[in-house]
Amino acid sequence: MTSQGSTPEGEATGAAAPTAPTATTTTTTTTTTAPTSPSAGDQLPTRRLEVTRDDLRRYAEASGDHNPIHLDDAAAQSLGLPGVVAHGMLTSALAIGVVAEWAGGADTVLATSIRFAGPVVVPADEPAVLEVAGKVRSVAEDGASAEVALTVTSAGAKVFGKAMITVALS
Repeated sequence: MTSQGSTPEGEATGAAAPTAPTATTTTTTTTTTAPTSPSAGDQLPTRRLEVTRDDLRRYAEASGDHNPIHLDDAAAQSLGLPGVVAHGMLTSALAIGVVAEWAGGADTVLATSIRFAGPVVVPADEPAVLEVAGKVRSVAEDGASAEVALTVTSAGAKVFGKAMITVALS
C-alpha cells in the first residue's frame, strides 16, 4: 500500500523494523479535517483505501501474524473462505486512520469499538478496495469530543457491523 499525501511515521531503534503498510486513498471531497465545531449528523469525507497481497505480506512481517488465511489461497479456502483475507487489525487500523486524519491526528483517538461483519477478500491480481464513510453520531456537551459511526464496505459487502470511534476535538 502506498499513501497519497502522507508517509508512515515512527522511529526505529536497533535493527531495522519492517515497514508497516499504508493505504492508497482517494478522497471524494476536499475537506479532510474536522470542522471547528462538528455537529451530530455531519458526514466525514468518504475514502477509498486499496489493500494488496503485498500489503498483507508486509503487515504479517510487521505484526508477526503469519496466519496462512492472510497469505495463502489454499489455506483460506480450506476453512471455507473465498480466498486470502486481510488481517482484521489492519482493516480496523486503516478505517480508524480515516477518522483520526479527519480529527487532526492519531493522538485524537480516545476509544474504539468495532464488530466485524465480514472479511475483506484480497485477490491475487488486483487490490481489494475498502470504502470508508463516517457520520458524527454525537458531540460532547462541552465540545471536547465526538463519537463517529463508521461504515466500511468492500466489494459491496459490509466489513464492520458496528464501528464507533471517539475522538478528541480541539
